[in-house]
Amino acid sequence: MDGLRWLLLLFGVLIVAGVYFYSRKQRAQSEESGTPPVSPEFSEPIPEVADSGEQVSQERPSVTNGGATEQKIVTLRLVARNNGAINGEELALNLRGIGMRHGKFGIYHHYEAADEDKIVFSAASLVEPGTFDLKNLKDQQIPGISLFMVLPGPVEGALAFDSMVAAARTLSQSLNAELLDETGSTLSIQRERYMREEIIQFEHSHLVA
Repeated sequence: MDGLRWLLLLFGVLIVAGVYFYSRKQRAQSEESGTPPVSPEFSEPIPEVADSGEQVSQERPSVTNGGATEQKIVTLRLVARNNGAINGEELALNLRGIGMRHGKFGIYHHYEAADEDKIVFSAASLVEPGTFDLKNLKDQQIPGISLFMVLPGPVEGALAFDSMVAAARTLSQSLNAELLDETGSTLSIQRERYMREEIIQFEHSHLVA
C-alpha cells in the first residue's frame, strides 16, 4: 500500500474515532440532563473505514504498514463549551494565527520548516468528513476539532507533541474551548505527561535499532 493510501487510512481512523467519542460524550451528557443531544451535523459512525476491512479501536490507534515501521496516532480535541459551536471563519483565523495552513485532504497542517511534505501535526473538524470548506467558512458552526500527529514524523515525537499541545492550549484560550484527550477527558498536566512518556516509549520500542 503506498504512502498516500496509508495517510488516507490514518486520517479516516482518526475521524471515525473522534466522531465516535464526541457522540458518546454528547449522549452521556444528555442522559444526565434529561435533554436530547444536539446533533453536530453527523450521524452515528460505523466502526470501520471504507476499503480498510479493519475495525477501529476505541483506544489510541496504531497501524502497522504491511510489516514495515509501525505507526501511532496521538490525538487531542478542542470542543466548544456548553455543547456550543465555533464559527468556521473564526476557527480558521486562529488556526492560521498559530502557523497552520489549509492543505492535503482539506484540513489544516503545521509543517516543519514550511515543507509541505513534512507534516508535524494536523487539525480536522469533528463534523464528518473532517474537512474545512473554505468557501463557506463564515456560515459554518463547528462543534470542535481534532488535533493529531502521526508517529514516526519529521521531528522527534516528544518535540512534536509539545508543539501540538502548545498550539492546542493557545487555541483553547483564544476560542474559549475545552481541551480534551482522545477519550474526551480534560487534558490535565498529569495526563499530558503520561501521553508524552508513551510517545517516548513508542519511539524507543519501534524506532531505535
